[in-house]
Amino acid sequence: LLPLHIQDEGRKAQFNFKNYDDDIIASKTALSEFLYNKATTLLSNTNYKSDYRNAYSDLNYLNEINPNYKDVVSKIDEAYLKGLDYVIVNMTNNTDQIIPKRLEDELLNLNTYGLNTNWTEYHTNRIQNQLYDYQMEVSFQDINISPEQIREKQISKEKQIKDGYTFVEDQNGNVVADSLGNSIKVDKFKTVRCDFYQFTQFKSVQVTGVVSFIDLKKQQKINQYPLSSQFVFEHVYANYDGDKRALDNDLVSLLQLARVPFPSNEQMVYDAGEDLKNNLKNILNNQRFN
Repeated sequence: LLPLHIQDEGRKAQFNFKNYDDDIIASKTALSEFLYNKATTLLSNTNYKSDYRNAYSDLNYLNEINPNYKDVVSKIDEAYLKGLDYVIVNMTNNTDQIIPKRLEDELLNLNTYGLNTNWTEYHTNRIQNQLYDYQMEVSFQDINISPEQIREKQISKEKQIKDGYTFVEDQNGNVVADSLGNSIKVDKFKTVRCDFYQFTQFKSVQVTGVVSFIDLKKQQKINQYPLSSQFVFEHVYANYDGDKRALDNDLVSLLQLARVPFPSNEQMVYDAGEDLKNNLKNILNNQRFN
């Protein structure tokens, strides 16, 4: 804004400015040293995850205000690794049914779940010499598969349809003409009937289980969540006996369908897996260890 002119006094305004650069540098140096020493002490003298995470937060702030200060980058990595909760994941099948291998692989592919925590790392394969803090147990308790069923329903339909036409005659049996001399015609109708047979193929599966989290240091269960899913296979087809012109359009369309093979039990369990994956994703996103 300078220069500013004081019109009444006929001169330029004068200001005394203090240079704070040295104070800012001194303050940043002091704060950097404080944060570094505090974080270094925590990394060396604590066994608590929360302290490692506090050190991680301080070191990241230090790196923002004073990039590449000493060995702060390597200490950020150290704090992060020490602050992580390591969870080993196991899956058990306590049912009398086979869990498809590809469903197991998809359920345990935790990278697809979009987990929103920065401080938990899940392992489905145990890493040698890694100390684990928690265990996550996915246990299938029951798989109920219904018998293959075909339900039949019969519907009888009746409808009047056009069946040609006749000429209008007068009382003497002569054909009546309109004003233009054209013979007058009227539609003929007849009643048609049809028996419609609808078949519904039905099979269902219900999978139930639990997801448990165990504190391995204390050897005690800390949380348990139910896990369940249901999948229904249903296919409708039909045939008829009689004149299908008596049927409504929505029924006629079913006549184009035929019976299909029922899915195997293994396929039914796999098809229930999409819902299982969604349930497991919600459990993982809601679980907090501390």
